Amino acid sequence: MALAAALAVALAVATTAVPAHADTCTASANCNTTVTFTVSAGAGLQITVPNGPLSIGSGGPGTTVSGQLGSVTVSDARATVTATWVAQVSATDFTTGGGTAAETIASSHISYWSGPATATTGTGTFVPGQANAASSVVLDQTRIAFSKTAGSGSNSATWNPTVVVDVPAQAVAGTYTGVVRHSVA
Repeated sequence: MALAAALAVALAVATTAVPAHADTCTASANCNTTVTFTVSAGAGLQITVPNGPLSIGSGGPGTTVSGQLGSVTVSDARATVTATWVAQVSATDFTTGGGTAAETIASSHISYWSGPATATTGTGTFVPGQANAASSVVLDQTRIAFSKTAGSGSNSATWNPTVVVDVPAQAVAGTYTGVVRHSVA
């Protein structure tokens, strides 16, 4: 019985967890413990745009039709040292009816301006592609909508862009549909 008790005590001592390394210091010395932790990256780099279809108004041939799209948000949860990104925008042609040449308003008649950020999180430099109407761009090619040019860690930016359609004088009546496309990299 005594042997069994001694064996149980020895087994308990042998299986007790002991720190991998313990420092013992004199009373007047600093005694250091190295501590680590992990910062996990989130869902990466994403862009969120308003759901469509979205009407920006109406107007006759030879006029302009404009309206805001609603909030566009870039969310950067990559948590990187250089957390920069560029959001781009482009547009398709807008068509009505059968989409014939007479029923098409080309993307060269579609303008865009991002306006300033309506909200940001994180640190860094957030730059609107077009801060105001005077700097609007034609969406006949891909353009910069917004960017983050400096900073680190997680961040986000939201803006409410305006789309302007110069309706050609020869445009036919109808409800025109097209796509304004945002992307981020």
